Amino acid sequence: MHRSDFLLGVIAVFLTLEEMKNYLRVDHEEDDGLLADLLKASERLCMDIARMEDQQEFEQSPNAKIAVQYAVAYQYEHREEADHHTLILTLRALLFGERKPGF
Repeated sequence: MHRSDFLLGVIAVFLTLEEMKNYLRVDHEEDDGLLADLLKASERLCMDIARMEDQQEFEQSPNAKIAVQYAVAYQYEHREEADHHTLILTLRALLFGERKPGF
């Protein structure tokens, strides 16, 4: 088992830790645990915003990958002063077409 697979645990994400590190231009391993946690949390956050329970359905959404990448990058870059309200509004805009109606 690869180290990044172990860090991500049992949740199978469609975006790997290595892809995320490449997107962020991170070439060290010190933040692998943090990035793995942010990756899982960001995927769940995006699924919640899109109002999707089925992970495979979410992964088929055209903007799903970029939304998760944006969420991880935002939280990683703004660890100390993240504005989660702004993050959620941006993710809603990215996922608007995929968002299920809710009442």
